[in-house]
Amino acid sequence: MPEVEKRTVSLRPEQAAFIDEKVTSGHFASASEVVRAGLRALQERDKAVENWLQNEVTESYDAMKADPDRAISKEDLLKDLHAHHAKRLAEGQ
Repeated sequence: MPEVEKRTVSLRPEQAAFIDEKVTSGHFASASEVVRAGLRALQERDKAVENWLQNEVTESYDAMKADPDRAISKEDLLKDLHAHHAKRLAEGQ
């Protein structure tokens, strides 16, 4: 195992219980493994958000800046959202 640094952390009782359950269930051998898995998931999420910002949001921003007429008004957006929501409620979703 690579060199490790020890840290002391404070957890809420439900977080500590979650870690204990993961170890007790046999999914992880130790609390440290649970925490490392959580940190890996957080790193992956951060990377996905960064990629989304760089690849999709930036492109949309640049396209909007190049052609502002493609934007819709706040009022139209809210009207569309309300209609979509009402339709889903009517369908029982």
